[in-house]
Order: sequence, then structure tokens, then C-alpha cells
Amino acid sequence: MRLLLRLASFLVLTVAVLVGTVDAIQSVAASAPAMTSLADAISALGPDALNWVHALQRTDAGPAIWLAGLQWLLARPAFAVLLVLALLLWMAGYKKRPAAGRFAA
Repeated sequence: MRLLLRLASFLVLTVAVLVGTVDAIQSVAASAPAMTSLADAISALGPDALNWVHALQRTDAGPAIWLAGLQWLLARPAFAVLLVLALLLWMAGYKKRPAAGRFAA
């Protein structure tokens, strides 16, 4: 399971770096900061992904706090959300070293 979590963390980190690179290139080209929101990044994946986002935003999808949190998350820059997700996946798959040390009996 740890291997899958670390692999997922690596893949999400790779996508975050790619999205950040595209944002940096667009910022330099426009001479102004340009950041892609998570909603825009998901909608760029295709119509199925866009329908999935709209299904999450339905009014009967859950309590108001869920909808407010989802709106807040979708408005954040995509690279930052993906970096946090990669960190959380890495932390979940991390193996702690033994406290006694390597050669302890």
C-alpha cells in the first residue's frame, strides 16, 4: 500500500510541476501573474470532468459547508492544490524509522 501511495504522490507532484511550469510561462508571456484555478484545470481535461465538477456543486450534494469548501478549493491555484495533495499522499505512504536505531536488538 505504501508503494501505491508513494507512486500516486509522485504522479500528482509531476502534474503539479507541469501545471506550475505552464502558469510560469503564461505569466512571463503576459508580464503579469497568471494562475490556473483548479476548476479551470479540471475543465480542461474534457467534458466528462467538467460534468463531474458540476455534479459536485449541485445543491443537494451535501451540507452548505461542503459546498462552501468545494467552491473555495476550486478557486485556488491548481499547482498549489496538487502540491498539497502530493504532500498528503507522501505522508500517508511514509515509513517511520525505528526509534532504537538501525542496529538495535
